[in-house]
Amino acid sequence: MKIIKKTALVYCENQFGLVDGKTAAGLVRHSELYTIVGVIDSSLAGKDAEEELGGEKSGIPIFTNLEEALSTLGEIPNCYIYGKAPLDACLSSEERFLILEAMEKGMDIINGLHQFFSEDPEFVHQATQYNIQIKDIRKPPKLKDLHVFTGQIAEVNVPVIAVLGTDCACGKMTTAIELNKSLNNLGIKSVLVATGQTSLMQGAIYGVSIDALISQFVIGEIENSIIQAFKNESPDIILVEGQSAVSHPAFMSSLGILKGSMPDGIILQHPPGRKFRCDFPHLIMPTIESEIQLIEAISQTSVMAIALSHEDLENAEVLNFIEDYEKQFQLPTTDVLQYGCQKLVQTLSEHFPKLKQKIMGNKLEKMPVLAMR
Repeated sequence: MKIIKKTALVYCENQFGLVDGKTAAGLVRHSELYTIVGVIDSSLAGKDAEEELGGEKSGIPIFTNLEEALSTLGEIPNCYIYGKAPLDACLSSEERFLILEAMEKGMDIINGLHQFFSEDPEFVHQATQYNIQIKDIRKPPKLKDLHVFTGQIAEVNVPVIAVLGTDCACGKMTTAIELNKSLNNLGIKSVLVATGQTSLMQGAIYGVSIDALISQFVIGEIENSIIQAFKNESPDIILVEGQSAVSHPAFMSSLGILKGSMPDGIILQHPPGRKFRCDFPHLIMPTIESEIQLIEAISQTSVMAIALSHEDLENAEVLNFIEDYEKQFQLPTTDVLQYGCQKLVQTLSEHFPKLKQKIMGNKLEKMPVLAMR
């Protein structure tokens, strides 16, 4: 069944293209649910959103404010998306006013914060008055619908690959999405299990925002999402989006993903140009070597490839890091936004022969049949 996309305006004041603007950036790059018609960020007004992220011009304009966006677009978008993901999860008074204004214009509100708009009396009253919907992406399932770990993950007999990282907001979701698309384009049925609010906004069918769950249920919800994807989709491979980093002292997300997914392999995302952990300027970034050692010490899996973020790097520097890491770690290394997913697909093919057989079989099917003479 084809999904009819809703039009959406994304709010990301002073953060688009930066760490706390990852939700907006993710939606501009990819969304199966929304057609993004504009971004609000006065610091970049007049620019093209995709171009600002280092891609080709997309025709998604960046506006100064809501008033300019609505007057320029002509039609009122279906949705207003709060596109920032700050460590501090509370709205400012100005942001609150803009949400109320968007409701008054008839726009549904899509919220990825831990602050639930659907439990705010003023927002609820405004939503009722203007007949609009509020969707809190991070709102967890009801207690009766949550799952604890059962061990049924052992019944999943296709490769499960987790895309973990050395820090927050370093490209794990982007790599997972790009790899998922590449595999499906090759005729490999790949399903992505989401673990954060952005990928759920982008349209992931399976998964939950795990940082909003009571810790008792994190591992079980990840396991259950993978089991449901396996049973319902009969996939060739399942990719699991990573969160934070196993080594990060502030977050437990990666540990839950490792335990709940029991992955058959890890793709490790790393931003070589980053000196300190994002949002934590006193915490020095870990090395790839230390992160690999930690992952492999506490799990029964291994890192099979490295994916890089080109944040704060020139193209030549990225290529140097790729060459250096491949020599040092003997692991295929790439930047999927600049060089695609070919190395990652090749790595998966080498580790899992059934995937290789299917890829080769699909290529043969697409070859033209030569007429016999």
